[in-house]
Amino acid sequence: MTTWLHGVTVLREARQPGVLVTVTGVRGHAPREAGAKMVVSATATWASIGGGNLEERAVRRARELIESGPRAPESFVANLTDQTAVEHGVQCCGGEVSVLLEPLPVVPAVAIFGMGHVGIELARILARHDLELHLVDSREPHVTPAALAPLADAVADVHAHHVPVIPELVLGSLPPGTSILVLTHDHAEDYAIVDAALRCEHLGSIGLIGSSAKWARFRGRLLAAGLDPERVDTVRTPIGLPGITTSKHPAAIAVAVAAAWLSDLQPASRSRRA
Repeated sequence: MTTWLHGVTVLREARQPGVLVTVTGVRGHAPREAGAKMVVSATATWASIGGGNLEERAVRRARELIESGPRAPESFVANLTDQTAVEHGVQCCGGEVSVLLEPLPVVPAVAIFGMGHVGIELARILARHDLELHLVDSREPHVTPAALAPLADAVADVHAHHVPVIPELVLGSLPPGTSILVLTHDHAEDYAIVDAALRCEHLGSIGLIGSSAKWARFRGRLLAAGLDPERVDTVRTPIGLPGITTSKHPAAIAVAVAAAWLSDLQPASRSRRA
């Protein structure tokens, strides 16, 4: 039997939701002690809280939570006596067990294209959050371990990508639902990434740094290339929380962009594909 912690790791790496099930209290006799844990996914389980009706009830409810999407933790109390009505077999240990179910949602994923002055500042902010962070640049010096040293204590799972010729090729390998933030050193590169991202059905939101004049040029070219106007107009530009700052300092711009992106992770964004 694998451990519950292994289950958490497997689900996180596979970007699949799950539920952590914990025995929080025991009165009398029970199959497992308080603190026993297991992890449940839509198709698998790791570890055990004691088997029988108790565990089957927990597994079924956990899978209902997974099916219905992210929600708050919940608990239930199970009486383990032969007088208790059960669906999945009698457990007559004689005790009472309290069980907590905590959803394990898929962590958000974001890709920053362009690790220049703003990009590294933005990465420093986002790296302090529990997410999957992809850093992409066509210039190798900007994604070396030395350049990314400020992220050494990151909470996020950080992936650096050096793609010297066609950085937009990274898009196809990104996890479903990944948000794209485009802020490279080259407007031609920005355009190629936005164009390719709009053609990828598995990605999340797309944000582009720059002026309204830059976007007007990009939008005209994208429409001329045959992209649907409604799809093109989903691009968010300029990126950044409106009114948070008028500064052009890279760190200030990064704060505005991070604030806008993080605000999208609130309840309205919870329906975003994992």
